[in-house]
Amino acid sequence: MKLSIKGITIATLALLLNYSATPAIALPQQIDRSFIIAKSQPLTDTLIVPGERVGPVTRTTTKQDLVKLFGASRLVDKTISGAEGIGSFAATQVNLKQGRSLLIVWSDRTRTKPLDVRNLGYAWKTREGIGIGTPLSELRRKLGNFKLFGLAWDYSGTILLDSSRLSKYQGKLILRVDAAPNAAEKYPNDYQAVSGDGTFSSSNPHWKPLGVRLAEIIVVLNPGES
Repeated sequence: MKLSIKGITIATLALLLNYSATPAIALPQQIDRSFIIAKSQPLTDTLIVPGERVGPVTRTTTKQDLVKLFGASRLVDKTISGAEGIGSFAATQVNLKQGRSLLIVWSDRTRTKPLDVRNLGYAWKTREGIGIGTPLSELRRKLGNFKLFGLAWDYSGTILLDSSRLSKYQGKLILRVDAAPNAAEKYPNDYQAVSGDGTFSSSNPHWKPLGVRLAEIIVVLNPGES
């Protein structure tokens, strides 16, 4: 029996939140060289539409499409490991300036169908204005009072969207918050009070001094492809 958080299995969440990328080593490219033309205009579409697209990257985007969109010089192929080092997945890093970089994880080795998009820079935002660095207070204004996992474990700070106003994004969007880098040392009692594998309300007063902000966004484009 698979455990799940309403719309996404724990196994899938483990893949999405627990992975390690190999060093950024470019792999041999097998693509039509006529498409290797870097775009002269900067990327302006930085909208996240959960389950549909991240800017120009959609559910049907392929590696060759990325070359057309961004130019081969901005792409680095990687392999990332699944939870606890089990399994591996093809990925492509897109290196863009001004907080626009992103990583596409593919559902197979052919790099023709994206599983998800992650490692998003600060320029990427949902229609609600949610992006990397959004503070917990603003998340509460946009999502209402919601529940999230405690800090300092595998699913640290993962927001349970089904308990929020954005429940429509459940299974399509993963949001994870984290405390400020020195929070555990400065406020050990508060930090400990909202740590561990339980769930906590976003209105819990122990969050307030910890400088909690959105630390990770994963946009799932083709659920169940892993």
